[in-house]
Amino acid sequence: MEWVFRGDRPIYAQLVEQIQRGILSGAYPPGSAMPSVRTLALEAEVNPNTMQKALAELEAQGLLATHRTAGRTVTEDKDMIGTLKESLAKEHIAAFLEGMAALGIEAGEAMALLAKEVA
Repeated sequence: MEWVFRGDRPIYAQLVEQIQRGILSGAYPPGSAMPSVRTLALEAEVNPNTMQKALAELEAQGLLATHRTAGRTVTEDKDMIGTLKESLAKEHIAAFLEGMAALGIEAGEAMALLAKEVA
């Protein structure tokens, strides 16, 4: 997984989002074991405490579970994963339409442009 960070938001929040995308894309499949905090921190080139904070947030969301002897695993709740996927997709759509509106392009015209681009 490639880790990309921007300076406009806290690193841990960006870690949460990138791990969420990893779960949604199948890089971390439902029920699979997550790499350790140290391994993920080394890959992302961040402080292990920052990674721990991100993983704790994902646990609070219910996307990860901690098992005493087995470490962390990704939830097997496919409905939860589907709900998250739809929620994030809606956020991207809203941002897209907002960007189009800033260009003076109304939603219908933006949809037509998008349909033409996809076809």
